[in-house]
Amino acid sequence: MNVSRNSDKKLLRRIVVLVLLVVAALTLSLTLHVFLKKPAMNSGSSTPAPTQVIAPSKQAEVNPGLPLRLKIPKIGVDAAIDYLGTTPQGEMSTPKGPSNVGWFNLGPRPGENGNAVINGHFGYKNNMPAVFDNLHALQKGDNLYTINEKDETTTFVVRELRTYTPKDNATDIFRSSDGQAHLNLITCQGVWNQAQKSYSNRLVVFTDKILKQ
Repeated sequence: MNVSRNSDKKLLRRIVVLVLLVVAALTLSLTLHVFLKKPAMNSGSSTPAPTQVIAPSKQAEVNPGLPLRLKIPKIGVDAAIDYLGTTPQGEMSTPKGPSNVGWFNLGPRPGENGNAVINGHFGYKNNMPAVFDNLHALQKGDNLYTINEKDETTTFVVRELRTYTPKDNATDIFRSSDGQAHLNLITCQGVWNQAQKSYSNRLVVFTDKILKQ
């Protein structure tokens, strides 16, 4: 009889424990369901917190049209813009004639975030005037302008001038990570190499977009 009573007590304890576990599981399930369905609340407010959406900055919303002209009043430049890619050697192409400039259309447009790049000739053959003959005369603080297909004008201000040799790392001319819009102008400089049909150096004018107030 004692053995039977002990077995009944153990069985009863097991049933009670099982019931408690089921109740606990149901309570936890209900709590999780309510928590996941209930909108989050701002502290001290009954208004549900909105879904997190990262709003684009004003700079990121800029979508300029294709560039048509480059104007640099200080050196008398008012040039049409050609669209250029790369040569078979992987270098940026150059405009066919001395009067136009060329925009690197594999990169950002002037006014977009990043480094837009425009190049032009210096010291053209037969002593013909070239669009960037006087690019070296620009100084920090000078303004230049691009006009796009929407007849919108974007203003840039010169930040610095820098000279590169063929051995220099020119990555910073084409790449930028500061989230701002830049326009960099490239032309030749230095000594003419008859064998290579090229000048020894490159002059780069780095400019920053002026944001509208």
